[in-house]
Amino acid sequence: MSASASSVAPMPHSPSHSSGNGVAVAVFAVVLCYAIALSLGLPQYGTDLIVEHLAHDTHVGGHAEHAEPVAGGEHANSLTHGSDDHTEKNHLSTAPPFWTVIPFVLLLGAIAVFPLVPSIEHWWESNTSRFKVAASLAMVTLAYYAFVHANPVDGHWPFHYVAQPNSVGANWDLVGAILGNAVVSEFIPFIVLLFSLYTISGGIRISGDLRANPMTNASFIAAGGLLASFIGTTGAAMLLIRPLLETNKERAHVVHTVVFFIFVVCNCGGCLLPIGDPPLFLGYLHGVSFTWTLFALWQPWLLVNGLLIVMYLLLDQFVHYRRETVADIYRDSIHSTKLSFEGLVLNMPLLLGVVLAVALLDPTKTLPGTDIHPWMFSREVVQLGLVGIALVYGSESIRHRNAFNYHAIVEVAALFIGIFICMQPALQILSEYGDRLGNLVGAKDGVLTPVHYFWLTGGLSSVLDNAPTYLVFFKSAEASPGGFGEMVPGTNVEHPVLVAISLGAVFMGAMTYIGNGPNFMVRAIAEKAGVRMPSFFGYVGYSCLFLLPVLLFAVWQGY
Repeated sequence: MSASASSVAPMPHSPSHSSGNGVAVAVFAVVLCYAIALSLGLPQYGTDLIVEHLAHDTHVGGHAEHAEPVAGGEHANSLTHGSDDHTEKNHLSTAPPFWTVIPFVLLLGAIAVFPLVPSIEHWWESNTSRFKVAASLAMVTLAYYAFVHANPVDGHWPFHYVAQPNSVGANWDLVGAILGNAVVSEFIPFIVLLFSLYTISGGIRISGDLRANPMTNASFIAAGGLLASFIGTTGAAMLLIRPLLETNKERAHVVHTVVFFIFVVCNCGGCLLPIGDPPLFLGYLHGVSFTWTLFALWQPWLLVNGLLIVMYLLLDQFVHYRRETVADIYRDSIHSTKLSFEGLVLNMPLLLGVVLAVALLDPTKTLPGTDIHPWMFSREVVQLGLVGIALVYGSESIRHRNAFNYHAIVEVAALFIGIFICMQPALQILSEYGDRLGNLVGAKDGVLTPVHYFWLTGGLSSVLDNAPTYLVFFKSAEASPGGFGEMVPGTNVEHPVLVAISLGAVFMGAMTYIGNGPNFMVRAIAEKAGVRMPSFFGYVGYSCLFLLPVLLFAVWQGY
């Protein structure tokens, strides 16, 4: 059966009682270890180092510089303008040669090609196999930094510093800096947030079987697109993908519905608030006000998501719904029931707690109304503690009926640990050559316009993690003002440029499965439910055919 005409089997019921207990024990073990670390003063010491570094830069520069956030994690201070350190920053690490992106390209190639090769298709379905490939390529990248790279490397954890290569022997300081950047600062906060939203939302059940007509499906997608900005794209996707699949289980043509769900709920819907998508959260940490995204991005949010939903309605009504058999439509109509909600009383406050933890527990900022800096990693530990509460006090019956398991989040973790490490050379190259991009793309006088920023940020966000990509262009825009308008309050980035960077990172994360973490999880859940999702390139075909024209229209309209 083709990818465009996939059947949906009933979701398998995979009891997760034992695994849930094991995860809860592991979560509370981490919380206990953190409590022991607190008693020894370690997280407090880490926070003191960050605060001391911030105070030092403020003293040297004569004013507070904006802290440099890193993807999803703690953020460190840039070296201060006007100081001797600034001279050092101008001579920081020379980017690695272009061939060092080969492991990253190979990993992307494995994700794209291995599911299509019959001899290794089933082997690749194992998360252990995925991890072996990702880890092996990550080790190649780390080996390059250990034995070949001969230039300094910027470290971003727990604050900005420069790791120097050794004149003799392996460059373990460089490896430590890369692991700090990729794993501690980026991967751990990234996967903890996704894991928390994934697990807690798995304890909420929206049951029922509505008639799977185009309007019903479009309503699911629209509701998810709105929720994505308030509980994150991961939370909204995990909350609604299962009832959407259950509603459509009698239909034979479902792939396009899941693809448009990924477009809207996993990506484009999440740009109204900083908690909606990781790149916008970085902007918030970097000085952008919490409400800027709402007032600056609501029009493109409405235009793009509205056009995608209208496009879905027309596609489903006039193409796919007409291809359903009379028997399937009749079976769908007689099995329809109203929606019911379970698990909201416990889990919705826990989801809100995750959002508040992400927004407030930043060790580089004081808690509102106080002069207290949160302890290092308190954000991640609080999220894990909320997961533990959800697992211990939540209903196991709901998770069982949701066919909840950890396969999807483990798949994301297994692949993205390799992606985060292997993409470090690419990010270094992009950072070093960022000020030359205007000339490379033929911009007038070498100055990037907002349109350039949109397509460059978006194009790279399709294949790199969109959070560090956002950060690179944010920093580039700060250093290279082009006279396109007033600065966004709290930053040195012009308003039209920051709009372009934000929209490019969020919207074009939907172009591939790897553009944003929830894309992978929704695909995995759909496949477990019996939907034969498109291959990597097949999905890109969908995004080029449907999403790209919408984005072109939005750019033409001036957004």
